[in-house]
Amino acid sequence: MTDLSCGVCPVGRGLARAGDTWSMLILRNAGLGQTRFDQFQKSLGIAPNILARRLAALVTAGMLARRRYSDHPPRDEYVLTEAGRDYLPVLHALGGWARKHFGGGAMRRPVEAGSGREIVPVVVDAETGVPLADLAIALAMP
Repeated sequence: MTDLSCGVCPVGRGLARAGDTWSMLILRNAGLGQTRFDQFQKSLGIAPNILARRLAALVTAGMLARRRYSDHPPRDEYVLTEAGRDYLPVLHALGGWARKHFGGGAMRRPVEAGSGREIVPVVVDAETGVPLADLAIALAMP
């Protein structure tokens, strides 16, 4: 299989680092304030061996940083890096897309923490503010 993490496609590079379901859910929960192994395991219902591998991969990918919070016994927590924090809007956009197209039944919804106002995520062009869904997009090499 081709190593997408170094290819010319930025989508491939991103998916190579955080494209599996568990990794995305770990990053989501880190964005909600979870930092410790047992918090991730309990909230996600993920097997410890899988969680350990995903956390290590996210640290290697630069999405999370490992920080020691106890020496005796040795315990680490996992905090979002700049790259991890910058990924959170991608997850919110994915959630908005899923709510729109696969939203049957009860689902959580993103709200602004201070006001409780529901947030509807939309990805826009930073220069024009136009939603990407309204633009005809092509790919070009530099």
